[in-house]
Amino acid sequence: MAAPLLQIEDLKVDFATEDGIVHAVGGISLAVGPGQMLGVVGESGSGKSVSMLTVMGLTRAENATISGVARFDGKNVLELSDNELRKIRGNDIAMIFQDPLSSLHPFYKVGSQLTEAILTHRDMSKAEARRRAVDLLRQVGIPDPEGRVDAYPHEFSGGMRQRAMIAMALSNDPKVLIADEPTTALDVTVQAQILDLIARLQRERDMAVILITHDLGVVAEHADEIAVMYAGKVVEQAPTDLIFDAPEHPYTWGLLQSIPRLDRPLGEPLVPIPGRPPSLIALPSGCSFHPRCAYVRDRHRKVEPGLEPVPDQNGHLVACLLEPETRRRLWAELREGKLPEAARESVTLRDSV
Repeated sequence: MAAPLLQIEDLKVDFATEDGIVHAVGGISLAVGPGQMLGVVGESGSGKSVSMLTVMGLTRAENATISGVARFDGKNVLELSDNELRKIRGNDIAMIFQDPLSSLHPFYKVGSQLTEAILTHRDMSKAEARRRAVDLLRQVGIPDPEGRVDAYPHEFSGGMRQRAMIAMALSNDPKVLIADEPTTALDVTVQAQILDLIARLQRERDMAVILITHDLGVVAEHADEIAVMYAGKVVEQAPTDLIFDAPEHPYTWGLLQSIPRLDRPLGEPLVPIPGRPPSLIALPSGCSFHPRCAYVRDRHRKVEPGLEPVPDQNGHLVACLLEPETRRRLWAELREGKLPEAARESVTLRDSV
């Protein structure tokens, strides 16, 4: 395997607020190499976006405490000055944000914003930068790029704005692309087109891609590896096929059980994860998932599990105190439709409303 382009080690991010310390990221370690796609999955507030924004240097503030390592090209980007980081951000490491309408300036034409991104890092004339902007719009599938380059963001559809954001992220041939919920608010057909586009560009350019999402279905087809985050930590990490075929963490089971499936009877209810994510100011003791876990034991409330290798499964890590044999038996029962009591009560309560 090629050496990672971006390697994150024990990243922690805390924010001081009037209500207390927000433990946004609690010590995660991730890595992605050339031509690989890493999916980072979890509910809102799990620390997915904050961790990647921190790598980009976009969470630096007086109330932020950041520690750990994010190594790119032999440098810890967390220790770089703002000027040094600006040379990397948008050039070697680029990011696609959730909402393209708020990411694109409404008063400037799309082409002008593209050329500005290019000229920031490239020594070329405005005419050359404009030609490159047109070519980038063509590469991401925008029709009539010569005409659309002079359009304003509000003249683009949601899918076209997202394509324009991808073009801007690719404008300087980055080695690492971070896509933060790139299909938010897009219809299903356009979602598939955007994901296929990112995957194609990744292969053509041999980029490393980190795809952030709350939906396991989004990363199912394209990601090589998936990291599942909960309450600021990675609770399970494995190659994609293992996450779907042999998941080991109850939270991952909950995410999988909540995905609609074509091989299930029509009208069969989805199984939501009971409860809510914990407050990042007052995290539960022990396993952070224990207040919502249907298989909780007394020691789960006291002992915090570490991310440990799963026996006989290469590259599979899980943070769960249940025994491996027990986890595999429980997942087999879930696949057969045998819900734990807590899940049955949740479905019954919802259906009665």
